[in-house]
Amino acid sequence: MVSTASGQSSLTLHWWMPLVRGLIAIVFGIVLFAFPISAVAALVILFGAYAFVDGVLVIVQAFRFAHPDTGRWWWLLAQGIAGILIGVITFFYPGITAGTLAILIAFWAIITGGFEIGAAIRLRRDVPGEIFLIVSGVLSIVLGALLFLFPLAALLTVVWLLAAYSIIAGVALIALALRLRGMNSGKVAGA
Repeated sequence: MVSTASGQSSLTLHWWMPLVRGLIAIVFGIVLFAFPISAVAALVILFGAYAFVDGVLVIVQAFRFAHPDTGRWWWLLAQGIAGILIGVITFFYPGITAGTLAILIAFWAIITGGFEIGAAIRLRRDVPGEIFLIVSGVLSIVLGALLFLFPLAALLTVVWLLAAYSIIAGVALIALALRLRGMNSGKVAGA
């Protein structure tokens, strides 16, 4: 049996968590690209659902990765809580204007990106593929900064930016998951 005492063992055993997050992000991006006009009307609900589900998955991942000696899991826990809160806010205030929605998405993207970069820096000793989490974090921060700079830009542009970000970040998370899966396969084969 593979020990889950080390951060690396826990991450490789649960390689599927970033895979699921990446697949959800890609599906979200594809839906936005496929139905941009409808997505404008439903963006609040779609974004709220995505942020909420992503937040829940990140919290599950945080508890699966939790190790009392390292304390590294709290980054993921904070990221998950932020995602859930942003998702809930969008559900309770669906009449948000385009500018406010852009600011809300920007806030979520910057927080998520910061926590992903922080988690990657903390994980660099345990996971050699942490660069994929850094890429996802940087993309989040860039999206957030663009939305803060241009909050009243056409909502259709926001839909396309969010769709592109979701697909690229999803691919980065899937790449991380495949790297972790490969590391787990190597341990099982070597055991």
